[in-house]
Amino acid sequence: MVKLILRDKTWELPAGMTVRDAIKKAGLDPHAVLAMRDGKLINEETLTRPGDVITLISVISGG
Repeated sequence: MVKLILRDKTWELPAGMTVRDAIKKAGLDPHAVLAMRDGKLINEETLTRPGDVITLISVISGG
C-alpha cells in the first residue's frame, strides 16, 4: 500500500500505479498538487512503491 497525505487527509492506495493515477484515484486534481517522497520532489510519472509515503503540497497561483 501507498499513503498519500495532503494536510490532514490521508489516502491508502495500492502500489504500482503512477503518482498521477494515485492522485486522481484520491479524487484530487494532479495539476493542483506537487508530490514529494523522502523529502524530494517527484514527478507524476513516477511509479509508486509498496510502503511509500507521498506528501502532497497544494500549488497556489495567482495573478
